[in-house]
Amino acid sequence: MAVSPFASRSPSVTVSSPNAALRLRAAAAQNASGPLATAKSVHHTDRELTEQLNDDVRRKYVKDKRLGEGTYAIVYLGYLRDKPSSYVAIKKIKVNAEYKDGLTMDAIREVKYLQELSHPNVIALHDVFSSKDQNLNLMLIKEADIHYGVAEVKAWMGMLARGVWFCHENFVLHRDIKPNNLLIASDGEVKLADFGLARSFADPYLNMTHQVITRWYRPPELLYGARQYSGAVDVWSMGMVFAELLLRIPFLAGNTDVDQVTKICEALGTPTEENWPGVSELPNYLPPDTHHPLQGRDFFLRMFPTAGPVGCDLLMSMCTLDPRKRTTAVQALRHSWWTVEPRPTRNEDLPQKPGTKKMGEDLGRRGERSMTGCLKMQRDNWTLVL
Repeated sequence: MAVSPFASRSPSVTVSSPNAALRLRAAAAQNASGPLATAKSVHHTDRELTEQLNDDVRRKYVKDKRLGEGTYAIVYLGYLRDKPSSYVAIKKIKVNAEYKDGLTMDAIREVKYLQELSHPNVIALHDVFSSKDQNLNLMLIKEADIHYGVAEVKAWMGMLARGVWFCHENFVLHRDIKPNNLLIASDGEVKLADFGLARSFADPYLNMTHQVITRWYRPPELLYGARQYSGAVDVWSMGMVFAELLLRIPFLAGNTDVDQVTKICEALGTPTEENWPGVSELPNYLPPDTHHPLQGRDFFLRMFPTAGPVGCDLLMSMCTLDPRKRTTAVQALRHSWWTVEPRPTRNEDLPQKPGTKKMGEDLGRRGERSMTGCLKMQRDNWTLVL
């Protein structure tokens, strides 16, 4: 059985057990080589105690009804055994044949960044444990069913922006922002979840993969194959979520990467050297057959009338083609849209109704298979408690 990465970090596990000391002395007496026998005994004792700690964590939670299933995991409703009114969601990751003896990189990233990031708008990691069938379970907050207006959109977008700002302030790119990964807690707080594609960034010239972010929320620089990018990729995704909340359907829903680029060009304008210097040097850039002019504020006002002129200005700044001209998370938080009427709904006044599986379901989405299920699932062999 695999051992919990949380439990196994304790340096005092072996020295605190009287049985361990007895076994060490017996091994030393029976084997002249001493250190080898000692090491084996320490390893055995450490594994026993670590497994006991893992079992203690696992027994804290009770698994209830299934909320949804994806390719790589099943999500269940759960609660604390000692406090049945305290709900969690258990994300049980299916065994991946390629990683049957350990964690995938996605799982390692998620554990790493959720340990490092503590913010009201970033989902909290409570526990990690393995089960006997070597599946990984994630405990997530239970989301609420929602019916909303502009004031609610403003409240949720504000919380999302604060969560993204906090990640960027700590040099972390999320790289998979979409409605499915935005959970709503029982108190109305939005939690940014699923850090399986997240990574640290510091050097702006460090190459990174462009195969991240679900297609409908992927910015044009990644579709063009950019290997060096910034927090602007997350801001574009925020803009797509913003637009989707206003429209109640996905704004730009391409069937392929090429189709996604086409939809971006048709809706927002064709990237050229004039409006995006250097775009033609990106690896996957192809000169367009048809040129579409850049859209201005009038387009956004027609497309998103409920946002109003100020809201459209913020949305337009998030959807800027050139990532260097795109607004940042901190600039978005300083925008005047948050202070004009209607003011953001207070958390305690946000509409709530138990039972929905994800924020995105209330948007009535359809089509893209990867958007179905309770959450985007990871390929892991462990259990996380969020």
